[in-house]
Amino acid sequence: MRALRDVFAETTPKTLCIVVVCSVMMARSAAAQELEPRAYSPSPVGTTFLIASVGRSNGGVTFDPSIPLTGVHANLYSTALGLGQTFGLLGRQALITVALPYVWGNISGQIDEQRGSIIRSGLADIRIRFSMNLHGSPALTAREFTTSRRRTPILGTSLSVQAPSGQYANKKLINLGTNRWAFKPELGVSYPLRKFDLDFYGGAWFFTDNSQFFPGEFARSQDVLSSAQAHVSYTLRRGLWFAVDSTWYGGGAVRANNGPSTNRQSNTRLGATLSLPLFDHQTLKIAYSSGVTARIES
Repeated sequence: MRALRDVFAETTPKTLCIVVVCSVMMARSAAAQELEPRAYSPSPVGTTFLIASVGRSNGGVTFDPSIPLTGVHANLYSTALGLGQTFGLLGRQALITVALPYVWGNISGQIDEQRGSIIRSGLADIRIRFSMNLHGSPALTAREFTTSRRRTPILGTSLSVQAPSGQYANKKLINLGTNRWAFKPELGVSYPLRKFDLDFYGGAWFFTDNSQFFPGEFARSQDVLSSAQAHVSYTLRRGLWFAVDSTWYGGGAVRANNGPSTNRQSNTRLGATLSLPLFDHQTLKIAYSSGVTARIES
């Protein structure tokens, strides 16, 4: 079986650019970049959430420094529709959410003196998340929740699953789906302090292999990608709050056919979130984040 570098050698510089960028972007699509303050906040059981989101990601992409690729830039847009439901489980509050994203945009890069770009649009992998508050947030009805005024620290846990349902073809160099499963167990703590909420989460993404990696004859694997989040939010009034967000994620080295791996990642991001109440049961969240450090480590 050919080595992946042999396939690269047979491609044009323009195609090589696309292959490498695809590898980097897919490695991060299910990874720990998300910033979600108040992920374990209490809600009454029986609450249904309808979620619609719009996002834009723009900037440079970090990749294996052994590859002579420069000027890599991604400009991606996304929308997602989601549904969530709270319920009681063993006397505690639990929540399950499902989100289906649609992504479009372009990625470009340069190798030697040639520059190339590609455009893709379509469904990305579906995301499912189950969370349960283990301490500090009992299962309450809407009436009980309304009359409960005491805020207590919360210890919660969750499992996020990314299913290989997105657009994928092993003969294409850029795919919106990853053609693999990804699982992220997480433990979170939320501590109320007057009008402040302090949130801390720690988790890790685990990935199955993609046995149909380009051009369809390679198995692509990825190491565990660890992540941590910290948030400080302040409530102005009911439904109106803002937060300062941060995340770190590291690891996630990638290899093809059990060959040598790319170097591990170590990255941090900072962001901010504003939650605005629109009507009695509608909320608008505006979030922004930017990379602070991005390193490839041996």
